[in-house]
Amino acid sequence: MILLTTSVNAQFEELKIVKVSTPEAEKFEERFADIKWTGQGFNYNSLDRIPAIEIRSKLQRLYGDPTKTIENIVEDGKMRAGKAIQFEYWFIIDGQIPLMVLDLDGPFADGLVYVGASRYIDRMPEVKRKLTRDVAEAQAQEFTDYFFSPERQQWFKVSYVNGEYKKEKIEQPSHIKLK
Repeated sequence: MILLTTSVNAQFEELKIVKVSTPEAEKFEERFADIKWTGQGFNYNSLDRIPAIEIRSKLQRLYGDPTKTIENIVEDGKMRAGKAIQFEYWFIIDGQIPLMVLDLDGPFADGLVYVGASRYIDRMPEVKRKLTRDVAEAQAQEFTDYFFSPERQQWFKVSYVNGEYKKEKIEQPSHIKLK
């Protein structure tokens, strides 16, 4: 009976979500190099109906700067049209479960893309519920990102500043050098 009680209590413990910083990204990639990634288990919910630009501002409040932005990918020499993200947040859940939250269509879509380790697929609904609660309760925080839309062949400056969400067409930012 004690084992049953212990496992039930463990089931209701709050998940510990730790964001991976940009300098820690390489260690994360090494640690989870053999992971089989999946998007399964991240059931559609209210978070998927919120514009990505709004989720980005709340993630900024909750976790600070993203793990990766388009600038990081260009610096790494990995820029491809299919890799034209605005931002990626990488997390480790409860010290063992890798999670990536990606924005693949910049400010033009609702929701984000979630991928986790397939061996933890049974935990993904719980993880998504936790993120949904946290984002719903968070206040927006200012940010500025850049995004290249391969479909539109256009650069955008994406921001939340002075209480206003913006997606402005721009020329390629001078600090982003494509190889």
